[in-house]
Amino acid sequence: MPAITASMVAELRAKTDAPMMECKKALTEADGDMARAEEILRVKLGNKAGKAASRITAEGVVAASVAGNVGALIEINCETDFVSKNDSFLAFANAAAKLVAEANPASVEALSALAYAQDGFGPTLEDVRKGLIGKIGENMSIRRFKRFDAGNALAYYLHGTRIGVVVEFDGSDVAAKDVAMHVAAMKPAALSSAEVSADLVEKERKIATEKAAESGKPADIIAKMVEGSVQKFLKEVSLLDQVFVKAADGKQTVAAYLKSANTTVKGFTLYVVGEGIEKKVDDFAAEVAAQVAAAKGQ
Repeated sequence: MPAITASMVAELRAKTDAPMMECKKALTEADGDMARAEEILRVKLGNKAGKAASRITAEGVVAASVAGNVGALIEINCETDFVSKNDSFLAFANAAAKLVAEANPASVEALSALAYAQDGFGPTLEDVRKGLIGKIGENMSIRRFKRFDAGNALAYYLHGTRIGVVVEFDGSDVAAKDVAMHVAAMKPAALSSAEVSADLVEKERKIATEKAAESGKPADIIAKMVEGSVQKFLKEVSLLDQVFVKAADGKQTVAAYLKSANTTVKGFTLYVVGEGIEKKVDDFAAEVAAQVAAAKGQ
């Protein structure tokens, strides 16, 4: 069994907000598997164990470029928060978003090969990226982008530079912008319950099954409990079923709000800086011990 280090416990606590000892127990039970440990905590502690899972440690920015019915959303990463505020880095990100919208590159490689000059570097976007790495002294990379050109109206919202949303819609610009802000705040997984990924549903069903099994109730009751939990989960992560963040009565759903505004949302894209990227967590104690051992061996 792998050793459960203090840094592993700290990482799991940062992701779940669970008590330190519970994190250690979960990691021990999961043989050090971080993803499995998160599931164990969800079973033991309920949904609150996953509330901090969206805390992202990787740095960078999300930028957008929209002109009429054509637009783009892009994420560009760097190593530190300090560089994510650098004017040259921000100019590079905004230029890259505009290039995606205007040139329709098929991949990051194709985007990188497009003509662009900045800060004395060029003649391609890739040359500028490499030049800024040397100038700023920190690695940076274009992680992902999406271009929108299906003919739908577009609304976008940037929450600072860390969260970006583009909504494809038909109807009111104001309502669409409101929904984009809602998406940034509530982070739905899909437009509707039917569009939630099968993998996400299966993961939630597994957690609900393990949690319901602990009740000791008959199998038929457990099955109903599991199905109830899954249906509740689907409403919580589906945009149209979520309670609208600006609802005056605290009950109006996004679907009801859009209907009242005679607006239809065709789809949305949400980028959160560093989403899905696990930043390396150094085990300082282990590093010191290794250095001491190495020194003794000299």
